[in-house]
Amino acid sequence: MKEKIVLIGGGGHCRSVIDVIELQDRYEIVGIIDKKELLGQNVLGYKIIGCDDDLKALFATCKNAVITVGQIKSNVARVRVFDKLKNIGFNLPAITSPLAYVSKHSFVDEGSVVMHHALVNANAKIGKNCIINTKALIEHDAVVEDNCHISTCAVVNGGVVVKKDTFYGSNATSKEYVEVSGFIKAGSVAK
Repeated sequence: MKEKIVLIGGGGHCRSVIDVIELQDRYEIVGIIDKKELLGQNVLGYKIIGCDDDLKALFATCKNAVITVGQIKSNVARVRVFDKLKNIGFNLPAITSPLAYVSKHSFVDEGSVVMHHALVNANAKIGKNCIINTKALIEHDAVVEDNCHISTCAVVNGGVVVKKDTFYGSNATSKEYVEVSGFIKAGSVAK
């Protein structure tokens, strides 16, 4: 029997995470938490069953949650939701696409999502509440700290430290063994 899980946020990132969870075939999605005015709407066949105010009551029947709010301009909403879920007691499992490669010698912390065709190489460490998006590469010995978004097709080279709360844009590439932080523009080279 599959464990139940609730999704927090019903936008575009939610649709991508649904696809990963369905392919993973480990969890049963019980519904989505979003804005009160969206109650009853569907996202890829899953109902929006409540809003943030309903999380404590929902915890009685579902102990697992995944944050499906995206992150582009700011991670404030993701961090707020993460803290709220942890305070209630939810388990925030790392969700990894079966189409991704995550080395057995790497570590992905709670609440992080590794999307389709991402690669997390040996001795890499992914912090809490991160998005490792489609086709992103996290090379050997790299560290992605908490609350980061590594966007589609981005390359984090060996030994790089991506500091907490960083947005790392699509197709951005880093030099090896540097620290990067803040907002890294799409297509840029982080030095």
